[in-house]
Amino acid sequence: MHCCGYALSRRDWMWSTALGSFGAMLAGCAGTRNAAPRAEASLADATALLRDNVAVDVHTHAGPDGITSRTARPGDELARQMRAGRIAVLCLADVPDAPILGRNANNVLTVVRTPEPGFLYAHHLDRLAWVDELVARHGIRRALTVADVQAAHAAGQPAIVLDIEGLDFLETKLERLEESYRRGVRTMQLVHYTPNDIGDFQTGAVVHNGLTPFGADVIRACHRLGMVVDVAHATADTVKQAVRVASKPLLLSHTALRGSKAQGATPLTERQITPDHARAVAETGGSIGIWHFFPTRERYVEGLKEMADIVGVEHVSIGTDASGTPGLFTQYDRFAELVDAMLRGGFTRSDTAKIIGGNYLRIFAASVG
Repeated sequence: MHCCGYALSRRDWMWSTALGSFGAMLAGCAGTRNAAPRAEASLADATALLRDNVAVDVHTHAGPDGITSRTARPGDELARQMRAGRIAVLCLADVPDAPILGRNANNVLTVVRTPEPGFLYAHHLDRLAWVDELVARHGIRRALTVADVQAAHAAGQPAIVLDIEGLDFLETKLERLEESYRRGVRTMQLVHYTPNDIGDFQTGAVVHNGLTPFGADVIRACHRLGMVVDVAHATADTVKQAVRVASKPLLLSHTALRGSKAQGATPLTERQITPDHARAVAETGGSIGIWHFFPTRERYVEGLKEMADIVGVEHVSIGTDASGTPGLFTQYDRFAELVDAMLRGGFTRSDTAKIIGGNYLRIFAASVG
């Protein structure tokens, strides 16, 4: 992994009241983050916090046998893991351009063939059918509204918010966006690794100088339909232009601070974001998800703190990007240990509740209802 040597200052915050319920999370209640680790925090504290608050991974493919697997069928294992780890909601991300991606000579993920018209859309519909089977047969509830999230958490039933990573399948046809919404999608990430008509992405050539007029139409359509707009993978210019179009909070679901000392040296530098990039998302009322490519849970907690020092604790989330690649959370049955590490690492109960779910639920409520 590669470090850019970016030095960060550390701030402590003093907030007002504690956050003790799901309703309090949506209201944006604030708390205090202690400067010193809380040695008295225990796994029992983490378990109680997860019982009382909705926890969300704002971007995941659900591990090596999840939605991006080309061979695995849906099964009961994901629900079992979520119950064991007490994580309530996964934003489960389909990747429409997955069949045309591969590694180039520099080991960079990129498009390796040009798809025929309609191919990516057909793959997207196939993945929606995969989710339909998961929900129908394997103990997972589909969350379409905040009320669905609340009901699932109260019942102890694992839930998913269906997420699309990259809108290349649209091919300028907004009616496909509407079809995805009807099929249960509630988060739309604008770009991924494939050039499209929406905007520029971080690891590709700049061809649009940011967001296109069609991209602006897509954001407006997502707001109208009731979907979260995710600007992960987008260039800083694309994000800043999306901010000017957006009338609801934006999500940037999986990244880390550029030059993160906590993450260390990484080949993912181009996918990290600068403080200004992060602040642009936070200014919409949005949140930045921190991925799981850290060497330890304790270093991951430091990565959360790095981003919180830039944008404030109300604008940081958990967005693991868990798939088939190595990372801290390829399974969810030990998720409570992350919450425990946050409490031991200096986050208060209320700040932890915001980061593990409250901040995303604020965005979900504003966007979806």
